[in-house]
Amino acid sequence: MALATFAAGCFWGIEAKFAAVKGVTKTAVGYMGGNKDQPNYKEVCTDTTGHAEVVQVEFDENSVDYSTLLNLFWQCHNPTTLNRQGPDIGSQYRSAIFYHDKNQQALAEQSKSEMDASGVFPGPIVTEITPAATFWRAEEYHQQYLAKRGQSHCGI
Repeated sequence: MALATFAAGCFWGIEAKFAAVKGVTKTAVGYMGGNKDQPNYKEVCTDTTGHAEVVQVEFDENSVDYSTLLNLFWQCHNPTTLNRQGPDIGSQYRSAIFYHDKNQQALAEQSKSEMDASGVFPGPIVTEITPAATFWRAEEYHQQYLAKRGQSHCGI
């Protein structure tokens, strides 16, 4: 199994989208890219720890490739807004791709360039592409949050 980690605003809706992909074997929400060990949701929401809300995706590369996951990432948020998705504001809601190896890095950078050049989005893409760091799993009540409530997407 391979790992992919994405930040695209509130992690509840993003997790639900990735969990529905055939070949994705597991998802978990958490925090990455900050400067505090073992952050909790309350701390991350202060916008002082530097963490982004992320979904970590475990996937079977024989069933789904990383490029397919990247395509979904671009479709499920607005990568042109810095530190914001809809009404959610703060660096924890930033758009980011945390790559786990050089191949993911190259594919992410190529995908970002292609999306930026495509004109699909109203402005330049501000998504950061950075090496994966420690994944801090979010509190259990955040895991599969929408699925636990019988929802497939966030109403925001």
